[in-house]
Amino acid sequence: MCMKSFFLTPLLFLTAGSLLGQAPAAPQSDDTHPAPPPEVHSFDASAMDTSADPCVDFYQYTCGNWNKANPIPADQTRWGRSFSQVHLRNQYLLWQELDAAAKAPQSPLQKQFGDFYAACMDTATIEKLGLTPIQQAWKQIDGLKSTRELPALMSWLENHGTPDGFFEFGVSQDAKDSSKQIAEIDQGGLSLPDRDYYLDPSPRFVQIRAAYLEHVKKMFVLAGDRPEQAGKEAAAVVEIETALAKASMSRTEMRDPQKTYHIFTVTDFQKTTPEFNWATYFGAIGIGHFDTLNVGMPEFFTSLDALLKNQPVAAWKSYLRWHALHGQASELPKAFFDENFAFFAKTLGGQQLPQPRWKRCTGAADGALGEAVGQDWVRKNFPPAAKQSMDKLVAALEKSLGEDIQTLPWMSEETRKAAEIKLAAIRNKIGYPEKWRDYSSVKVDREQYIENLHQSAVYERNYNYAKLGKPVDEKEWGMTPPTVNAYYDPSFNDINFPAGILQPPFFDFTIDPAVNYGAIGMVIGHEMTHGFDDEGSQFDAQGNMREWWTAADRKAFTERTDCVADEYSGFEAAPAEGENKAVFLNGRLTLGENTADNGGLRIAYTALEEALAAEHKSLNDKVGGFTEAQRYFIGFAQVWCENRTDQAARQSALIDPHSSGRWRVNGTVQNFDAFAKAFACKQGQPLAPAKSCRVW
Repeated sequence: MCMKSFFLTPLLFLTAGSLLGQAPAAPQSDDTHPAPPPEVHSFDASAMDTSADPCVDFYQYTCGNWNKANPIPADQTRWGRSFSQVHLRNQYLLWQELDAAAKAPQSPLQKQFGDFYAACMDTATIEKLGLTPIQQAWKQIDGLKSTRELPALMSWLENHGTPDGFFEFGVSQDAKDSSKQIAEIDQGGLSLPDRDYYLDPSPRFVQIRAAYLEHVKKMFVLAGDRPEQAGKEAAAVVEIETALAKASMSRTEMRDPQKTYHIFTVTDFQKTTPEFNWATYFGAIGIGHFDTLNVGMPEFFTSLDALLKNQPVAAWKSYLRWHALHGQASELPKAFFDENFAFFAKTLGGQQLPQPRWKRCTGAADGALGEAVGQDWVRKNFPPAAKQSMDKLVAALEKSLGEDIQTLPWMSEETRKAAEIKLAAIRNKIGYPEKWRDYSSVKVDREQYIENLHQSAVYERNYNYAKLGKPVDEKEWGMTPPTVNAYYDPSFNDINFPAGILQPPFFDFTIDPAVNYGAIGMVIGHEMTHGFDDEGSQFDAQGNMREWWTAADRKAFTERTDCVADEYSGFEAAPAEGENKAVFLNGRLTLGENTADNGGLRIAYTALEEALAAEHKSLNDKVGGFTEAQRYFIGFAQVWCENRTDQAARQSALIDPHSSGRWRVNGTVQNFDAFAKAFACKQGQPLAPAKSCRVW
């Protein structure tokens, strides 16, 4: 499923959220009695540094005092004002539900997710079991005698919920016929966050690669290998992963759906990879029959075939042993968790301490049984009135985007009509699914945490495989209800707002409309605009990838998106430090999100103006010393107040399609003349440039 999210692509071990308010750090808590999170507010004047000129650095103006007073807690790599605050609140409320269910379940559903949570929290049993939960997989891998046996081995691992490698296989909508669900296979097999971690020659990445090699060796030693043998195995792992990285398509290239759509017959696909018997693999994993599939990256599989031919079977055994170990390291005894954390969280992300176990287990339960846990959570935390108010806001934003489409000077009437049809066809999913998933087939053992994860992995795999050839379920969700995020799916042509984000400070009944429109209104506009960004614009009203633009309009559109891409490529994501050069945003990787930010801010502003006019109010009316227009922009900007470790900032610039908070604020307002008007900026100031970029 291709989704365009509002917030971010999660980083390894990184927390996608932040705390709101003036507390200098997260509330202190333990795994038995976590501390309640602080109260959430939608507008915080004390967070502002009013000594800064809003026309020079609006991010500093709105967030400066908050950022100064809120250093990154030791168990985080990002610490922001809004996302983590809501995430922490939702997590705490979810913990209360899970903890109660673990102690005294009131229903079979509560018994299931309560036992799952209890098994995760039972560190004594996890320590006692040691490596036993992965020994069966390692025994199967050790029995590999030839690379010709890899298809059968990998299907066995998948059938038992064990992480393997090489590629990603599943069922998804056909990009050119969204009514069909087809088999699809994509590149995979890397442990580091991105292909550049293996290939970039700069000192920083050379150091990371050396540390990674040492980490793999240490993990094998912990698992019982002699140091010499562990060193050989680690070298084999890194050699294979480096070869896979060289064969992999870049994240920026993968943003173009045309480049990842290649329909093959199974017979023709087999010809590209004769070393791997796909009939054996497909026949053993429990998926139905299919004659064709989408091969996302054909060149990757050609290179993989050569690698299968040239690497000895011992190297592949080391590689698979590693992926089985690494993929479950966070769930193994403390020695393995600590070593895994030391490299992937501390070295790569700058995180100093692990999160408390109650947070990790709450997140694991939400990930494995999200729509089971989410049912009670929604009943308690998302009343019908909130859903009704959100429906009204979405309708207002749809009207605003429709007016924008009607008045764009660069768009022809033919394309305009098609865009209006697409907008009218967008499905709105608010809060939670209409029909909850059935998890009754997931077996949960209160003393077998890793086996529970295996059961969950097999359930998710089978749930996905069962879609092959079936009608698309237009009501399906891709996020759990407590999730603090939102997304647009181009193949579904829908926008999705989990109940988790529909909380203060994003959505607050008690605040004036300007702040609500700046926060949740911009989120709504952002997701709608994704339907018309450089990716979404390649899909029509039915979610089919086809060109519905005239050639002249596509050219005009591309000129405008090029402006945005070039503009954001000039924004610094992390300053130079020692041997590490300054890192800048990748304007091509972040283009879709930046386009959505810019469009969403405009659309929500117009909707606010109309909402105020309906109440005989004005953008110039003052509330708390600021005009409604100013409060709108401050409400928007304070969503993005954040601090990041240097490591997290550098990693995000490489792999995250979202810009950092500073540029989601300054980069967006400098392209909107209404901002300059609201704060009386003079043309030529940094955030009131003579020339700016606009797509929507």
